[in-house]
Amino acid sequence: MLALAKNITLLDKATDLLEEVIIVNNASTTDYSLVESFLITQPHIPFRYIHATENLGVARGRNFALQQGTAPIIIMLDDDSELQGKDSLTELIKEFEQHNTERPKAIVSFKVLYFENLQMQANALPHKKFENYKDKSFFPTYYYAGGAHAIRREAMEKAGLYPEDFFYGMEEYDLSYRILEAGYSIVYSDKIVMLHKESPLGRTTKREKMRMMWVNKSKVAWRYLPQKYFYSTAFMWSMEYLRKSTFDFIGFVKGWREVSAIPSAEKRETVGSETMKYLKKVEARLWY
Repeated sequence: MLALAKNITLLDKATDLLEEVIIVNNASTTDYSLVESFLITQPHIPFRYIHATENLGVARGRNFALQQGTAPIIIMLDDDSELQGKDSLTELIKEFEQHNTERPKAIVSFKVLYFENLQMQANALPHKKFENYKDKSFFPTYYYAGGAHAIRREAMEKAGLYPEDFFYGMEEYDLSYRILEAGYSIVYSDKIVMLHKESPLGRTTKREKMRMMWVNKSKVAWRYLPQKYFYSTAFMWSMEYLRKSTFDFIGFVKGWREVSAIPSAEKRETVGSETMKYLKKVEARLWY
């Protein structure tokens, strides 16, 4: 976090363009005193360091941070990252101002490289057809990198905040469908590059988090897509859970109980025909 805070202070026109820089300590047990001390020495940057009273999880934590600010464009970054170009802020403004999409832009998803070796982080490219899209400089898409994007506040005000029943995983998909249904587009641009300090070897996903991802992705499919996609998502993600959990059958049964309860517990808000046309046009993967 300290490296990111320092990185922010060095961006071109930071004092002119940044209305507020909100850092939420999500009830962490890690000592962030060095970060707090550094922020005090930077009165020209509008840092605000806020302590949450509990671990809010990802979705509630983001909502908490969003509700602390008023800026018209919100940049969301993981705390283990830095922006590569000093011109990142000015390039982002240019990207939002360009009229190169049929719909107004709500979200710009950034290019993400591993800090260690500058290789592209495949799972941060906002498209599942990685080989077809990895070399594109710009493209409209259907979801975004949660820790490496910017979003218009007006779009969130129309679509709503993140789903607070999602403690971990898939909250970006839930918001994406609502953003698209509100008439906006989501785009990827390599003009803004985030350097991610995650290891290129990736992280081992804990079984509990993997189960949350399976259940939440199934909820998203039930809420917004035709029913066939709910059934395919639930099944395919259950197989992925078994594979990545090394056949944890106890978690598998628990996950299926949660998924089976979705139809009776969740309201369906299926997206309309125009959104489905958009999803097909951008080659969205809907089956899982």
